[in-house]
Order: sequence, then C-alpha cells, then structure tokens
Amino acid sequence: MVKRSFKMGAISMAVLMTLTLSSLALAEEIKVGAGVAPTENIFEKIKGPFEKASGLKLTIITKGSADSFKDLDKGMVEAAVGGVSFQDWMDLMAKDGYKVQDKDAYKYRVIGKDIIKVVANKANPVKKLSKDQLKGIFSGKLVNWKEVGGKDAEIAIFWSARIHAGAHAVFQKQIMDGESYTKKFRDVASSAEMVKQVSLIPGGIGFGPAGIVDTSVASVEIPEVGRPITAITKGAPSANILKLLDFIRGEGQKYLTK
Repeated sequence: MVKRSFKMGAISMAVLMTLTLSSLALAEEIKVGAGVAPTENIFEKIKGPFEKASGLKLTIITKGSADSFKDLDKGMVEAAVGGVSFQDWMDLMAKDGYKVQDKDAYKYRVIGKDIIKVVANKANPVKKLSKDQLKGIFSGKLVNWKEVGGKDAEIAIFWSARIHAGAHAVFQKQIMDGESYTKKFRDVASSAEMVKQVSLIPGGIGFGPAGIVDTSVASVEIPEVGRPITAITKGAPSANILKLLDFIRGEGQKYLTK
C-alpha cells in the first residue's frame, strides 16, 4: 500500500508538472523591444512577478533604441522601450537615416528614469571628472589620463555603438553639447563586454545605463546625466501592453526599488 501510494504520488506530481509546463507553453505572449537601460533597470526585475500575476509570457528583445523602433514598425514587437525621450528618439532615428512617416501615429509614455554612469578601471586614481573633462575625453581632444590628473596612460574608450545608442544620444546632448564623439573607440557587443574590457585595460573608460556598474570597475563621479525611459506603441497600446504598463506603474514599483 505504501509503495502504491508513493507511485500514485509520483504520477500525480508528473501530471501536475506536465500541466504547468503546458500552461506556460500556451500562455499568451507579449513581445517588447527594449534598449539596455529598460532591460536592466525595469524588465529583468519585473518579468517574473508580472508573468505570475498576469498569466502572460513576457519576451524582451534587447537591442539598441533605433533597432527596437524599427522592429516596432515591422510589427515584430508590440512596443519599443528605450532610455530616451520621444523627441530625442525621433532625432536618433533621423540620425540613423530612418524616415519616420508620421510621428503622430505613435503613442508614448514615460515609465521610468535612468541615470547614465561612467565607469573606469579600478586602478585608475581619477575618481571624478567634470563636464569639460568628459567632453574632452569623448571628443578625442584628451587622449592621456595625465591630462585629467591621472597617470601617464592612454585613454581607451569602450562602448557598443548599437546597443548604447540611446545613452550616446543623451550623453552627447547633455555633456558634449552636441559635439561629435571621437572615432577612436573600441566597439564591443554588449554592456557586459564593455565592463569586462574596462576592468582589464588600465586606461579603460566607458559609459552606459546605471545597471552596468559592478564590483569589477570603478564608478566615476560626474555631473548627473539623466534620461527618461519611454515606451512607444504604433497606435493605441493593446490590452496586454496596457496590463504591462499598469503593472510597472503599480505593483511593479516594489521590485524596481530593490
């Protein structure tokens, strides 16, 4: 009897697991295109709780803001979310050579805020940079750390030209005063790779969403560079997107403040 009960219990558990997996597989899916800032600052934190509360499957496709907008236009995602204002996003698309036919066709709302951080190698004695120093470094006018009070070492700039497009646009507006970036930078594929390279190269420096900072690099003190995190839909948002946005604004806040 004991063996029979154990066997029946095992079968019941297997049936329960099968039903759970089946329900997950059949769950209605929401696809959202997002930049690094909203992915790291919002979606990675609320994905699990939102799926549990809504019964919906949330799929985040992380690309730069420009590529996420293009995916929205193609109908590949229901919403695009980037660390940039709507107008700056439109300016970014124009700079990218992408023609937006009718800006009024898009609905948008601000769902959060991101503070851009500058990171440097931990061995670097420079712990603070002014706006003028940052402008000099990222324009390419300053090429050695001794020019900003550091050691005699080449400044090595790392960033991802596509993934960090939104951050670059905001930094260029608020810190660079619209001046062009240097072309002497080392392009990387992701935030993780940028941080890794900065941690390995003594003269390394880079910037991006606040989520890039970890214990392997130093967070440099700079003037605050902030940006809104904006969600865009083509036309009115669907019922499921509204559920997602309402969750972020409501219950999701307790996960975002952790």
